[in-house]
Amino acid sequence: MLVAAAACPCPPLLVPEVAAGAAPELDAARAACTDALGVLAAARPDLLVVVGPDDGAGTYGYPAGTQGSFRGFGVDLDVRLGEGDGAAGGELPYGLAVGAWLLGRTGWADAPVEGRGVGERLAPDACLAEGRRLAGRADRVALLVMGDASACRTQKAPGYLDGRAAPFDAEIARALGSADTAALGALDAGLARELKASGRAPWQVLAGAAEGDAGLSGALLHEDAPYGVGYVVATWS
Repeated sequence: MLVAAAACPCPPLLVPEVAAGAAPELDAARAACTDALGVLAAARPDLLVVVGPDDGAGTYGYPAGTQGSFRGFGVDLDVRLGEGDGAAGGELPYGLAVGAWLLGRTGWADAPVEGRGVGERLAPDACLAEGRRLAGRADRVALLVMGDASACRTQKAPGYLDGRAAPFDAEIARALGSADTAALGALDAGLARELKASGRAPWQVLAGAAEGDAGLSGALLHEDAPYGVGYVVATWS
């Protein structure tokens, strides 16, 4: 059963070593993520699953101990997802690597951790079904859900300026901040792809996990769009 969740953005720039001189610009987002992880710890879960964007159209498991790296961004920094042996030859996708960095930064030791990558092309119904499956993994399951909103908020954004981006992001912030599972489940996958919103599939996994008797309430901790990309931090508890 899902007992708590935290939604956090997953840009590698969240890691100060990657952001370098621009690191202070995301201090508020980092602080909100730390607060969100505190909510997860307070729920005393038996299992924490970090859910984040992945390539493809399927779902991909990353056992405890799987490593990730930010070397592709010119930084000599590796991370590990919890304690364990990991998977032979496996490496965390960037979203889960940022999640692992957040957990390491806050010294997470409150429950075993594993990762679940969700393909950006995975259909909404399949995302919801995956969420239901994850919620049944233990008596008390918590999710750390990594994903960004649109990348089209300004002319200098990765996806350039798109007039649909701001209202899309506003609805995401509202839905995450109010634990509106129906709204998240109804997100348009095609529109999300056009707006380069990496969080669509992970958020729909969250919606599926919270279906039924979860009875969770939401809180919006942070919303901003630096660099033209929507970043939202919210908790469900």
